[in-house]
Amino acid sequence: MSNGVALDQWLARHRRGFLILLDALAWALSLAFFAALRYLDTSTGIPWMELGTVIAIAVGLHIGIGIGVWIYEARNIVGTKEDAVAVARTVGLTTAFLFVINLLFPGGRLVAMSVPISGGAGALAMTVGARLLWRTLHESTVRPVGAQPALVLGAGSAGTQLVANMLSDPNSPFMPVGLLDDDPAKRHLRIHGIPMLGDRHALLPAAKQSEAEVLIIAIPSARSELFRDLSEQATEAGLRVKVLPTLHQILNGTVGLRDVRDIDITDLLGRDPVDTDVATSASYITGKRVLVTGAGGSIGSELCRQLVSFDLAALLMLDRDESALHSLQLSIDGHGLLDTEDMILADIRDVGSVREVFARHRPQVVFHAAALKHLPMLERYPTEAWKTNVLGTANMLEAAREAGVEVFVNISTDKAANPNSVLGFSKRLSERLTAGVAHQTLGKFVSVRFGNVLGSRGSVVPAFTDQIARGGPVTVTDPEVTRFFMMIPEACELVIQAAAAGRDGEAMVLEMGQPVRILDVARQMIETSGRSDIEIVFTGLRDGEKLHEELISQTESQRTTSHALIVAVPVPPLGIAEVRGSAMCWEQAQETAQRVAR
Repeated sequence: MSNGVALDQWLARHRRGFLILLDALAWALSLAFFAALRYLDTSTGIPWMELGTVIAIAVGLHIGIGIGVWIYEARNIVGTKEDAVAVARTVGLTTAFLFVINLLFPGGRLVAMSVPISGGAGALAMTVGARLLWRTLHESTVRPVGAQPALVLGAGSAGTQLVANMLSDPNSPFMPVGLLDDDPAKRHLRIHGIPMLGDRHALLPAAKQSEAEVLIIAIPSARSELFRDLSEQATEAGLRVKVLPTLHQILNGTVGLRDVRDIDITDLLGRDPVDTDVATSASYITGKRVLVTGAGGSIGSELCRQLVSFDLAALLMLDRDESALHSLQLSIDGHGLLDTEDMILADIRDVGSVREVFARHRPQVVFHAAALKHLPMLERYPTEAWKTNVLGTANMLEAAREAGVEVFVNISTDKAANPNSVLGFSKRLSERLTAGVAHQTLGKFVSVRFGNVLGSRGSVVPAFTDQIARGGPVTVTDPEVTRFFMMIPEACELVIQAAAAGRDGEAMVLEMGQPVRILDVARQMIETSGRSDIEIVFTGLRDGEKLHEELISQTESQRTTSHALIVAVPVPPLGIAEVRGSAMCWEQAQETAQRVAR
C-alpha cells in the first residue's frame, strides 16, 4: 500500500476529529495573522490575552454551529460545492456572532472591530481550501490503475458526472484522458484536470495525442446521425465506442459507470425513438380484462411487459407455443410454472378453442399480435398464411364481436400497403376483415401498421449478428434495398395508443422517418464488430419482396390524428363470409386475396 493511499484511509477513519482540528487551526491562525497586521504599528502591541479569548470564542462558535449543521458528519462529500456552501454558512454565522460579542463584551471590546471581520474572511479561505486539498488528495489515491484511456465526447452535465465517477472509482474500467465538445465556449475547459482537446471533428488527432483506446459518447440526447459519424471516425482512429443511455432512461438524474454501454445498431440506424406519450392515452385499458394473442412473440411479449405496468383487471396471454409462454412468464413473474389462469395455450386457427377462450375469460380489450410473418417461408407455404393470418384473424374477430369486446387492435405490417407477397396479401386481408367487423359492432376495431422491428425474431439484425459471429459472409438481397425500422418498445407503445388515436376500421400508421439501406446496416454492424474481414454477398430479391417498402399506398388517403406522428388511413371493409370456405385451397384464396385486398 502506497503512502498516499494509507494517508487517505487514515483521514477517512478520523474525518470528524481531523476536520474539527483543521477548522480550529484556521480560525486561530487567521485571527492571529490579522490581529498582528492591525496592531503592527501601534504602541500598545498585540493584546495577546484578549486575542486568545477571541480565538477561543470563535473556535467554540464554529465547532458548535458546524455540529448543528452537520458539516462534520459526512452529510456532504468533503471538498464538493455542497460542502463548501455548508462551511461558508458556518463561517459566516460564526463571524457575525463573534463581531457582536466583541462589540458588546463587558468592559469594552476585546480587539479592534476589523479583526473578527478580516479573521472570518481568512478562516473561510483556509477552511474551504483545506477541504479542497483533502479532496484532491483523495482523488489522486483512488484513480483507476490499469484502466483503458478514454476520450469523453460531451462536456455537459452528463459528461461532467461521468468523468467525476471514473476518477473517483478505483475499479473503473476507463480512465478519462481528454474531452471533446462542439461548444466553442468550452475550448479551454478542464473538468477535474482533464483537458479539452477540441470538437468532434478533432477526434482523430485527439486520439493520437492522448493515446486513447475508447470513445465514450456522453450526450444522452444524441441523434443517430451523430452516432454514425462518430462511429466511422472512431473506427478510423482505432477506438471502441461506448455510449450513455437516452435522457428518459437516466431516471435518477445521475450518470454512473454502470450506464455506459456498447454502441449498438439501434444507435446507428437513423431511427430515433418517438415519444408516443402512451401513459396519457391508455385510459381505455384501465381496469379492463386485456387479451394479447401471439403473446410469446417479439411484439406480443414486449406488449405484455408494457401492459403489466398499467392498472388492468387481468392480463391474458395467449400463444400456441408453450415454450414461448414459459419464457414470457419468466420475464414477467420471475418463474415459468405455467400454472396460472393468465397463461393460455391455444391456436387461433381453432375456432372452438378461440370461442372457449372468449367465453371463459370475457376479455374487454384485445391486442391481436398472432401471425405468421416470414415472407420467403409464406411464399412457399401460402396456405399456412391463409389459415393463420386470414382465417385465424376472422376467428378472433367473430369471437370478439360475439363477446362484446370494447376495443380490438389488429397488428399489421407495412407489407399490407400495395401488397405483392403472400404475407402482404394476408395482412391486408386482416386489415379489411377488421374494418368489416368495425361496421357491425359497437366496439372499436382498428389496425396498426408499422415497418420492421429491430431485434425481433427473424429480422435482419439478429440474422446479421449470427452471420458475423460465424465469420461471414453477410448476405444482403440487393445493394439498394431499403426498409423502415423501429424499436420493439416503440412499436408496442404505438399498438397501445392506436385505439385512442384511431377511428373504427382505420389503420394507424406511425411516421417512421427515412427508410434505411440494408447494405448500410450490414456495413455498420461489421464495423461495430471489429471484424474487417467479413464479406458482404448479394443474393438478389426473393419472390414477393419489394426493393422499397411503403407505409401507405398511392391509392390510400390519410388524415392526421391527435398525435403529431401518427396518421390514419381508411380501410375498405370486408365481410368474414367472403373469405370463409371449408373447401377453399390456396389457389382459390389467392384469387380472392388479389381481388379484394387492393
